[in-house]
Amino acid sequence: MMLRIGSTRMKIVLTLILMAVLLIAPMLLSEFRLSLLGKFLAYAVLAIGLDLIWGYTGILSLGHGVYFGLGAYCMAMHLKLAAAGGHLPDFMSWSGVESLPWFWEPFRSAGAALVLALLVPVAVAFVLGYLTFRNRIKGSFFSILSQALVIITVTLFVGQQGYTGGTNGLTNFDTFLGIPLGDPQTKLTLYYVTVAVVIATLAASLWLVSSRLGKILVAVRDAENRVRFIGFNPVAYKVFIYCASAALAGLAGVLFVLQEGIISPAQMGIVPSIEMVLWVAIGGRGTLFGAVLGAIVTNAAKSALSEAYPELWPIMLGALFIVVVLFLPKGIAGTVKEWSERRGWFSSRGQEDGMPARQAPPASPAADI
Repeated sequence: MMLRIGSTRMKIVLTLILMAVLLIAPMLLSEFRLSLLGKFLAYAVLAIGLDLIWGYTGILSLGHGVYFGLGAYCMAMHLKLAAAGGHLPDFMSWSGVESLPWFWEPFRSAGAALVLALLVPVAVAFVLGYLTFRNRIKGSFFSILSQALVIITVTLFVGQQGYTGGTNGLTNFDTFLGIPLGDPQTKLTLYYVTVAVVIATLAASLWLVSSRLGKILVAVRDAENRVRFIGFNPVAYKVFIYCASAALAGLAGVLFVLQEGIISPAQMGIVPSIEMVLWVAIGGRGTLFGAVLGAIVTNAAKSALSEAYPELWPIMLGALFIVVVLFLPKGIAGTVKEWSERRGWFSSRGQEDGMPARQAPPASPAADI
């Protein structure tokens, strides 16, 4: 007798498996590898948000590095002020700045820094999203605009040496809330906090895409004009999910800078922004679990290849993406799901309720990049 697992139960099982694997990882990995995994999990939070707008709503953003960087800079500004001990940060003194700029003042508070790390990316995303979606700019045109945002932001941050640290960015952090960031126990705690954020983000996103709102987002992706015709305003839904995705990117930036201890304009540029899309494409667009898997697998492969083949790893990473596009067009998670359905191990929601399953739309990353 063949076992068939319903869609909802499969998601619960996968979430529990993911949680178990991540919780036992500290027992199996060295301190260095665990630190890398924590950083990859911070990327996974961003990847989930990117999958919500690309996989479920059809918005391909090539500028999410900006939102990630803005969130990271907001937290780094607080950490830098704490490290300065009430004095001017070192890079400001070197640049001839004599007093703390007014826009740095709110970052004296850790709570304000965390709130702003979410609100600042959301504010930027709202302005860009509203102006473009209201004018029905979408597809490759929106992708180009999102890359223009990256160029403008990186140029601004590099040029304002006295206020942002320039190309060097912000680094040399000692403590957070009085807790030494370099302590192994602190690093372990931050890892578990990151795991909790990933699980909570994944659970909330799974709920969202299975709700009425999620169905409307998919409808906007597949037939935006029909959605508008039946009385819904696609602009409002697209702006909402785009802002939510930016907030997740900002949160990922906070987790990243607490664990990595540095943020610079190079980490919010065009290449990192495109790599973020690759995480989702390789993991499986429109699956959420694939976004988490893609962020971890792609960055782990990047780390391993750069260690073993420092000169060839960019080529090998590009080859990995080509292989996925040609032979696994639905990504790792999408391919596994399709194979499981053919084997009869997985039933869609419609089949679970005694209804015929609807055919999923094609999710080839090559069609949108």
